[in-house]
Amino acid sequence: MMQPVKRHKCVIAALLAVSSLLSPLALASETAICYNCPPEWADWATQLKEIAQDTGIHVPQDNKNSGQSLAQLVAEKGNPVADVVYYGVTFGIQAAKADVITDYKPAHWDDIPAGMKDPAGKWVALHTGTMGFMVNVDALGGLPVPQSWDDLLKPEYKGMIGYLDPASAFVGYVAAVAVNLAKGGDLHDFSPALAYFKKLAVNKPIVPKQTAYARLLSGEIPIMLDYDFNAYRAKYHDHANVAFVIPREGTVTVPYVISLVKHAPHTENGKKVIDYVLSDRGQAIWANAFLRPVRISAMLPEAKAHFLPESDYARAATVDYQQMADAQKVFSARYLSEIH
Repeated sequence: MMQPVKRHKCVIAALLAVSSLLSPLALASETAICYNCPPEWADWATQLKEIAQDTGIHVPQDNKNSGQSLAQLVAEKGNPVADVVYYGVTFGIQAAKADVITDYKPAHWDDIPAGMKDPAGKWVALHTGTMGFMVNVDALGGLPVPQSWDDLLKPEYKGMIGYLDPASAFVGYVAAVAVNLAKGGDLHDFSPALAYFKKLAVNKPIVPKQTAYARLLSGEIPIMLDYDFNAYRAKYHDHANVAFVIPREGTVTVPYVISLVKHAPHTENGKKVIDYVLSDRGQAIWANAFLRPVRISAMLPEAKAHFLPESDYARAATVDYQQMADAQKVFSARYLSEIH
C-alpha cells in the first residue's frame, strides 16, 4: 500500500504536470469583459493572450462589431456587463454622448497626439487603419488588381467585391466616407457615396455585417474594402497572395479607440487592460500585427518595412472625426433607405 507521504507527492506531481499544460488564459485569475475584440480582427487573439500572460487578466473573445457594441452598452446602461469597449472613433464619440463610458487617462497619456484622444479621457486611440482594397490576387482569375474606385465598377469584377455593412460596421462606414471624399463629397453631403454604391450594386457586391477576413483568404470574396493591417496580416502572417491598394483617387485614415465602461463591474481590471494595450509591449503587438500604433515610437523598423511606401500613404487623409461621428446616423439612414 502506498505511504501517505508518497501519495501526496504523486498528487502534487500530477497537479503540477496538469498546470504546466494549461494556457495563460486558463491560468488567468482575473476577468475583464471587452466588447468587440474578435480574434481575427487586428490580431486581438495575440493581444488577449499576452494580456492574460502578463497581467493575469482573462479577457474573453467577443465578435460584436462597433455598432453592435454601442447598442449593447446602451441596452445595459443600468446594469453594465462590459468593462472596456473597442470600436471605431465615431462610435467612441457617440458612446460619450450616450453617457455609457467614463473618463480614464491611462499610462502614456501624454505620449498620445491631441487628435487621437478625447480631452477628458472618454476614449483614446490604440492604432490607426487606412482604408483600401484588400485583394486575393489568386482569386481574380487573371484579372488585374484594381487600382481605383472606378475600377471596381467595371463589369469584369462582378460578384468579386465585398464590403462590410456601412449602416452597422464602422469599417463599412469608413469605406463610405473614403469613397465619398474621393468622389467630391464631404461630411455634410454623402450623395456621391450613395451614387457610387448604387453603381456598385450592379456588380452584385457581398455585404457581410462582421469581419470577412477568412472569406477573403478562401477566395470567396476576392476584393474586400478593408484596412491595410488586415491585408498585411494576410500577406506576411498567413502567407497568402494578397495585395493592398490605396486607391488612386484617395482614401482616409481613422483611429480605433478604447474606452472604460461607466460603472464597469471590473473597473480596475478594465483600467489595467487599457494601460496594457497602450504600453510599449501592447503597442509593439499592434505594430507586429501590421497596425500603425498611436505611439509611433513603439513601432520597430522591421514592422515599418511591411507597409506600403509613404508616397502611397500620402493619398490617405485624416478628417474631422467629430463631424464624421455626427454624420454617421444620417448617412446610415440614407444608406438603408436608398441602397440596402
